[in-house]
Amino acid sequence: MLKLSIIVPVLNEAQFLSRQHNLFKSLLREDHEIIIVDGGSEDKSVLIARSVVCETFITKASRGYQLHFGAMKSKNDTLLFMHADTLLPVSATALISNALTRSKKHWGRFDVSFNNSNWIFSVIAWFMNKRSCLTGVVTGDHAIFVNRDIYIRSGGFEDIPIMEDIEISKRLKKFSMPICLHDKVITSSRKWEAQGIIRIILKMWIMRLLYFCGIPTRKLEKLY
Repeated sequence: MLKLSIIVPVLNEAQFLSRQHNLFKSLLREDHEIIIVDGGSEDKSVLIARSVVCETFITKASRGYQLHFGAMKSKNDTLLFMHADTLLPVSATALISNALTRSKKHWGRFDVSFNNSNWIFSVIAWFMNKRSCLTGVVTGDHAIFVNRDIYIRSGGFEDIPIMEDIEISKRLKKFSMPICLHDKVITSSRKWEAQGIIRIILKMWIMRLLYFCGIPTRKLEKLY
């Protein structure tokens, strides 16, 4: 059975790490590896991660750096990058194993859904899923899995503060388009609720347009 190295970048995510407790325990019992890379949390994130016996490291707060740091500390041949506020489907391991075994592709992602049942979030998720499959550009909310060798050959996540998932997608696409699993991860709608749906959508498209026009990510971070 395939063994995963699951890398989770964290910054003040104690609330969501607590909710992952049972899932993490179950994955660890199956001999999967869970690596928490904390960017200097001021809450109990590190304490909670270590209480579950996850490998926990403290680095600078830069998601691209945190993700690559965790990948370099990992041991297994299949990497799964997920956010702390994302819940995997129960059969995630089998789904990833079957997908990578049966496909000639080297990486992939899950469909995303939100923990808010309002119809508008179903619409947003539908567009996110369609866009990522059509373009091969995958965001971290989708939980990205990749063969370790391909990850290394691609150069891995760059040490950039924003757009790290968009940037690595461009390089992974040189090896293959992503496998689009239609089984869903459940991610938090908190940022959409806090900042407003229209504002988030406009901001995301403007940021991506500026990124593809060559604006440095350091400048985009300030705008973000």
